[in-house]
Amino acid sequence: MYAIVDIETTGGHASANGITEIAIFVYDGQEVVQQYETLINPGVPIPRYIQSLTGITDDMVASAPSFEEVAADIYDLIHDKIFVAHNVNFDYSFLQYHLAKAGYQLRSRKLCTVRLGRKIVPGLPSYSLGNLCKSLQITVTHRHRATGDASATVKLFALLQRQDANNAIAHALNAHSKEQFLPPNLPPEQVTALPGSPGVYYFHDQKGRVVYVGKAKNIRKRVNSHFTGNSASRKRQEFLRNIYGVSHEVTGTELMAHILESVEIKRLWPVYNYSQKHIEFKYGFYCFEDQQGYLRLAIEKRRKYTMPLHAFPLLIHGHQMLRGLIREFDLCPRLCFLQKGNGACSPIPDHTCRGACEKKEGPETYNLRVKAAINHMQQQQPTFVIMGNGRDAQEQSCILMEKGRFYGMGYIPRDRAITEEHAVKEWLTQYPENEYILNLIHAHAGNNVQELVKFS
Repeated sequence: MYAIVDIETTGGHASANGITEIAIFVYDGQEVVQQYETLINPGVPIPRYIQSLTGITDDMVASAPSFEEVAADIYDLIHDKIFVAHNVNFDYSFLQYHLAKAGYQLRSRKLCTVRLGRKIVPGLPSYSLGNLCKSLQITVTHRHRATGDASATVKLFALLQRQDANNAIAHALNAHSKEQFLPPNLPPEQVTALPGSPGVYYFHDQKGRVVYVGKAKNIRKRVNSHFTGNSASRKRQEFLRNIYGVSHEVTGTELMAHILESVEIKRLWPVYNYSQKHIEFKYGFYCFEDQQGYLRLAIEKRRKYTMPLHAFPLLIHGHQMLRGLIREFDLCPRLCFLQKGNGACSPIPDHTCRGACEKKEGPETYNLRVKAAINHMQQQQPTFVIMGNGRDAQEQSCILMEKGRFYGMGYIPRDRAITEEHAVKEWLTQYPENEYILNLIHAHAGNNVQELVKFS
């Protein structure tokens, strides 16, 4: 037995909106054996644009029963039947949410006539209820009213049953099938084709744009997990409606998947990714030449598209390192922006300035010491690779950290020895770094020393 359902609501997500009308047609596979319909008082004003769309006004529902008053009747009609609707997850999420508030737990198998339409009658220009019925010459009356749309869905479902040569309905109802949980516009074959490997996956909208990027230890399992449950939140319902495709990129290790996800979020800026979009106020050492020809070391906040000589998380760490360089290489505190104003430097402990700030020392000799300080600073940063599994048995993955900076990652033939840094680079793809990636790599390196190959 099937319960073919349509509802009208005050908005697009159940947790903040009410139901204004419901129609249920109990269908035995041959004919409608029972019909139920009623207006419902949602307890909130109906927005004007929805009144215009459905024709249901506040006055019409003023004397209608609340959902709690009809919840028992609705539950009795649908709870033991296969729940059928056009874009089934929308109607089901509303009824499940509001039934739960009334004390009833709805757990039904579902069929989506959008998804079934795409499989049984492929190639049509549109699978909205109105356009699909028009293409299939199904008469629709009272469009955007629950009874009219539910009646049209009954006729549509009966036609799909007759034309179901490949048993799409039975397959969708299979206990092992994930299809009933998938968004209505996502082709199931794209999901079943996903590998059970580490990597990054991309959800695409109707125009093919990436709207979400995720990482996974098992891509297929992680993608399916997005569609389990029936959250009634606005974000989730909007997210599911806008997924029209999924693609992926396999990585050798979970660490590489984490890194690639971070790179792709910052490159593509997907609308449904909310983490890792914040601006990182990490600091770095920068060097520039002033108008008098002196090289000057400066501590600045990191800005997008800038590449510091060395990066650090806290300003105090930079000041400590800079004071150490000033003492060891006799640099000028004023030319390193530790002191402000003009004229001679004020003394700092264990250091005597050679007078570059007063032009007593020329830029030629002073700059040699600045370059030596920069070289010393960079040499103190480690250079190493993290080796791991490849995408197949013939390769191994490689992540290169060069003098404390993330260089990139890629794959190397498993039989190739890792001996020199420059020989590794030819196999790698360079990627931009960020604080999140650096923290990931350093944490992994600290916990997996056996995977490291260090270069002097």
